[in-house]
Amino acid sequence: YYKYQAYEWGNTRRGYWRIADSPILKRAIDNNKLRSAGYATLMEAYLEWYPK
Repeated sequence: YYKYQAYEWGNTRRGYWRIADSPILKRAIDNNKLRSAGYATLMEAYLEWYPK
């Protein structure tokens, strides 16, 4: 099931911009995965540039 779902989501006709805020991407890539890959979240970057 998951393999088919990954294939279906990966070959969507929607453009990347429409996928950006979809449950597909939220399920595939979360903030913890981004952080472990070395990326900062937008909130972390914002607080670094504009501390309270």
